[in-house]
Amino acid sequence: MGIDVDVIFKIAGIGIVVAFLHTILDQMGKKEYAQWVTLFGFIYILFMVASIVGDLFQKIKSVFLLQ
Repeated sequence: MGIDVDVIFKIAGIGIVVAFLHTILDQMGKKEYAQWVTLFGFIYILFMVASIVGDLFQKIKSVFLLQ
């Protein structure tokens, strides 16, 4: 279809790793580092989604011949 299942699994995997690291760092008392890990994970996923949306807009442009 339009989006690969691989991308969904990558986003889910990154989310699981970030949640795990956040929990570990939070329990160790490193709340600042836990927040930074969460922020960097969110920004990384945001760039992945922005890339996917950019590809979607390129496909829409090609369908309607708006080049």
